[in-house]
Amino acid sequence: MQYISTRGQVAPIGFIDAILMGLADDGGLLVPTHLPQLSQETLAAWQKLSYSELALEVFSLFIGDEIPREDLKKLVDDSYATFRDPAVTPVRKINDNLHVLELFHGPTFAFKDIALQFLGNLYSYVSGKTNSIIHILGATSGDTGASAIEGVRGKEGIRICILHPHGKVSKVQELQMTTIDDANVLNLAVEGTFDDCQRIIKELFADVEFKHHYHLRAINSINIARILAQTVYYFYAYFRLAEQGVTAKVNFSVPTGNFGDIFAGYLAQKMGLPINKLILATNENNILERFVREGIYQPGEFRGTHSPSMDIQVASNFERYLYYLCGEDASAVASIMAQFKNEGRIEIGADKLALVQADFDAYGVQNEECLDTISSYYGEYSYLLDPHTACGVAAGDRKSAEGEVTVALSTAHPAKFNEAIELRKIEQTYPEQIQALFNKQQKVTVVGGSNDDVKDELVKFF
Repeated sequence: MQYISTRGQVAPIGFIDAILMGLADDGGLLVPTHLPQLSQETLAAWQKLSYSELALEVFSLFIGDEIPREDLKKLVDDSYATFRDPAVTPVRKINDNLHVLELFHGPTFAFKDIALQFLGNLYSYVSGKTNSIIHILGATSGDTGASAIEGVRGKEGIRICILHPHGKVSKVQELQMTTIDDANVLNLAVEGTFDDCQRIIKELFADVEFKHHYHLRAINSINIARILAQTVYYFYAYFRLAEQGVTAKVNFSVPTGNFGDIFAGYLAQKMGLPINKLILATNENNILERFVREGIYQPGEFRGTHSPSMDIQVASNFERYLYYLCGEDASAVASIMAQFKNEGRIEIGADKLALVQADFDAYGVQNEECLDTISSYYGEYSYLLDPHTACGVAAGDRKSAEGEVTVALSTAHPAKFNEAIELRKIEQTYPEQIQALFNKQQKVTVVGGSNDDVKDELVKFF
């Protein structure tokens, strides 16, 4: 399997070169040259596999022989041995119409662990095999940072710097990042929003000379390995419903801000998984909902919400979807992204909007509706949703039709967002690992919101 840029100016490269490149050198995002097409026989065989076995099969399709199968198996097994539930991503039935895919059983209680435990081990493997320097630079709206740090902390040959918006992540998210004392970890709290952090990251990676001089590698979902890892749990969840005898059409409702998690479901569907409907759940920062409804992609006014990890206006993975929406025409994508850079707006025609609406449905959840959903499901089913999962459940309730079953992706443990939970007078007990964070000393540097402010810290660290 080889990888190319959505903007067409990067020669095809292999999987390892793709994960090391992160953001394509032409400013685009890397995608596989083709998507494997799965037969009914393959899907039936995969249904019998454990999570780690399934992940191995999916990764093998996209890695080929670049990593020997036994080495890849060890990487996968080591990555998911850190999860607290033997199923890795268990599926909980809430009622006849709703199942919740619990993605928070990894070390940092967030869905990002599923990709980043693997990517951390993969980077360590590549560093050891190629004697290469790995300097990881990433941005987080809350969960990616902790998961990325946990994946590589203390590992030889790897240093990691994570940017987060100062004062705009939950307290637990902040503590999970900033209480890590390993010498190979740097946390920068940027005075601004997550979109500012993400812009800085993309612009530093687009500075090819700086990127290569300091051996910068990507941990955000601009890295294609992140997306591939996330496709696995769509297959796994679908198979679990089939085992339970579910014969209705299956929807997935996905809380998303950066478009990565739902794009992974889109890839699984294009590979042959018979997903009925992909429901895109946003919060009041609803740029993606507006795109699905109206065909207009335009950042609006930033809104702080009870689901802060989704407080994003510019979705970094949106360009990957544009590539497929444009019929894999890289020149068309390059033209659209140039227009977006100049005008801050993308508007598609009616023909393409019809394709978007065939691929996705969408719903933007308001703050109070998010809290109402947490309250109602806790009261009726004694099941506590974190505010991001609540957005997914609310969107699923709104957009699923009679006779359909919805799987809502639960992206984080509710203990990570007690600020929202306690607004509805719900008390929860923190897991021991999270409770222990409040007694640890923090280690973080607050910086301004410019590229140069961040560059200065990186030069000192790397």
